[in-house]
Amino acid sequence: MSIDPLFILYVSDPDASARFYGQALAAPVIFQSPTYAMLALGPSAKLGLWREGDVAPAASIRPGGGELSFTVPDRAALEALRDRLIASGAPLLQEITAMSFGEGFVVADPDGHRLRPYVRAAAPQ
Repeated sequence: MSIDPLFILYVSDPDASARFYGQALAAPVIFQSPTYAMLALGPSAKLGLWREGDVAPAASIRPGGGELSFTVPDRAALEALRDRLIASGAPLLQEITAMSFGEGFVVADPDGHRLRPYVRAAAPQ
């Protein structure tokens, strides 16, 4: 069996979040309504942005409680993405930092969800 993952973040404004993630991830919006937007993250993965007041059944998670993490190919791509996101107004929550899984930074989306791009650490020898 194969799955096509859909990651959903609860947001206050699906249009604003779709613009943010479309620009941040260079991801096309493939569905949009007043209460929900969906972006393609690759050949099969998708990101859903669901207006918090319309989630059914109601959820206890409020906007700003999630994190989307993904790899970029190298340090130059990481720095370029950081600079582009900061220039677009995304608040920088953590500068590029080395962690056990690699080097990355953290910005916030319009609702406060975290976006953590990183360069994967070299595999231990």
